[in-house]
Amino acid sequence: MDQERTALPIDDLPFFITGPGGTDILFILVAIALVLVVLGFGVLYFTVQAWPDRLAKGTNKVQLQIVGILGLLSLLTFNNAFWVAALLLAAIRIPDIVTPLWAISRSLSRQRAVGE
Repeated sequence: MDQERTALPIDDLPFFITGPGGTDILFILVAIALVLVVLGFGVLYFTVQAWPDRLAKGTNKVQLQIVGILGLLSLLTFNNAFWVAALLLAAIRIPDIVTPLWAISRSLSRQRAVGE
């Protein structure tokens, strides 16, 4: 009976069943596909994660720093609320109020210096 079992032809087997000592091609293909899928999802995740930083590139420095900190917090804590807050803050342009106030204070200090 053992001789009958060993004498079976292996030509009828599908391609993914390997003979003794052969290379498992299906395993190698699945391993390569798994690595490519994991790397693809990682690239996609980090690309989406960087959207708020790219949106806030033309804004003032404080807004860019806040968006960057919120993005980093969302990346490290896996909390999507920080990412949504960073995206909303990057999409809204906050007007620069400080620069005109500094200009007003400088001109007032010059007027006082001239008047004295």
